Amino acid sequence: MPRQHPPAIEQPDQFEIGVLTYFDFGPPFDYYELFLVRPAPTGTSVQRIDLTPGGTECGAPLAKVETASGSLNDSVAALMGSTNLCAIPEKVLQRKPKRCRHCLNLSGANVVIQVRCGTTTRLIHTDVLEKYWFDAGARIPDLTSWTMELMKRLNQAVGPGVMEKPVFQVSEAPEPPPSPRDSAELRDVSDGKYDGLFPRGSLTASELYRSAQNRPTIPAVRLLSSSVPLPVETFTLPEYSPIARVARVEGRVSFQIEIDPNGGATNLTFGSGAPLLLPSVTKAVNQWRFPKEFSGQQIQITLEFALNCPSAATTGNR
Repeated sequence: MPRQHPPAIEQPDQFEIGVLTYFDFGPPFDYYELFLVRPAPTGTSVQRIDLTPGGTECGAPLAKVETASGSLNDSVAALMGSTNLCAIPEKVLQRKPKRCRHCLNLSGANVVIQVRCGTTTRLIHTDVLEKYWFDAGARIPDLTSWTMELMKRLNQAVGPGVMEKPVFQVSEAPEPPPSPRDSAELRDVSDGKYDGLFPRGSLTASELYRSAQNRPTIPAVRLLSSSVPLPVETFTLPEYSPIARVARVEGRVSFQIEIDPNGGATNLTFGSGAPLLLPSVTKAVNQWRFPKEFSGQQIQITLEFALNCPSAATTGNR
């Protein structure tokens, strides 16, 4: 009787990937990326949903959601190549890579690929260690190496990913959280459908999505007092610098100016104020213009910088 071979295991035609990338600097220290890979008429469609945690301190960046989409000419099967995630024996998936006991691993990524294999859903876990990124001589397990190449292809489709983000992200002005167009995929994230793809995260994907809907507090600068009536011909309040906001610096700045014959402010002398607040005051004052009849007058002014967070700890002068 001829020997019968087991039926071939079909290659999955779609899958999802959760990537939790962690760094030893921040905030943010963690980045959550969700990839949805689907067949398309001309190849493969790729959607990436980035979920970035916000800081817990007053004035820190808020959690945000960003989306990107693209396509690849290859089919899903061609994208996966000779690796069939449904055919990998379970004992191979359970095999843990050898780690150096004395080596620090302060950065890396936890990757979870979710595929539908027949009537069951399979989760495939891969750890990308820091040395795999930067050590050309590192011995990378086959599945991990394949996963890293797959992620490279997906990011080529949707644009730069986590590794291309700036180390410290400071916006020039407070902005409301990004509001991607509502979609079935985002509703699935909100409903917790993909929470299982980030088992090592301190937050779930759905928690991050909901926290990103919070409105930011708006720092403000206001005029508290002046020895002459203001505003005058040209008067603009200073901007609240990004560095001062991130450092949670707020408080009062008192200073004196003298009006020159052309109506400009000169001889700026500070009486009090946190150092991080002074450059923006100087920049604003240099643009002020007063009526020429003010020439020779000395004017005392006090401004207030407020983060407007109820529990903010003041690090400036009050």
